[in-house]
Amino acid sequence: MVSEPVRLAMWSGPRTVSTALMRAWENRPDTVVADEPLYAFYLDRTGLAHPGREQVIASQPTRWQTVIRELTTAPLPAGRTVLYAKHMTHHLLPEVGREALAPLRHAFLIRDPRELLASYARVRATPTLDDLGLWQQAEIFDRFGGPVVDARDLLEHPEAMLRALCAALGVPFTTAMLSWPTGPRETDGVWAPHWYGSVWRSTGFGPYRPPEQALPPRLAALADQCQPFYQRLRACRLTGGPAPDPAPHPEGRSAADL
Repeated sequence: MVSEPVRLAMWSGPRTVSTALMRAWENRPDTVVADEPLYAFYLDRTGLAHPGREQVIASQPTRWQTVIRELTTAPLPAGRTVLYAKHMTHHLLPEVGREALAPLRHAFLIRDPRELLASYARVRATPTLDDLGLWQQAEIFDRFGGPVVDARDLLEHPEAMLRALCAALGVPFTTAMLSWPTGPRETDGVWAPHWYGSVWRSTGFGPYRPPEQALPPRLAALADQCQPFYQRLRACRLTGGPAPDPAPHPEGRSAADL
């Protein structure tokens, strides 16, 4: 009897090591990844002028129904039993039918909004609450549940947190998740040249580092607005702690801010 494939939706926001976490899953021999599959839908509906906008829209379906149907029903490549979808939660516009997400296993990657905004301010001067995905994460968590990982915990204890995440999702952990070769992947979105430089140079999770710059005063009120959503999710986060006999950190550059 062939078991059904595991279909994972990892909901994250900007500047949360989400691309590095996708690399960890992509390095598993049993997993295929989908990189921000709702991005074209999001740009098409909002009209926002992101880098490479037209290429993004041309590269993916612009109907959310098509995207979710592919994620929940499309056959996986031969030999793959896990589908890992990296989602930016702010792509989940109100028109997306939440009931369509029920067949997926959900997980959440969070980061302290003060650190997130201090980092994000380098690339976005005036972000809004909707841009950060925190209230959307809380909404999906309240509806479906699922494991929560804090980005700082992941950077400080990658093996322990990945073990805890795999256990919570019902898939076996493999040390292949701890390091990966440098460079781009065929599965990277067409927007990767604009955003993935650090991950392309990385070979694993880097040490935790606080943002190089303090939170700009203009964003302090927004950080305070985000805190209730973050704290609600953080209270439910996985706490793997330091892994016993941790593997040596792979040589090479690390991914700590994407």
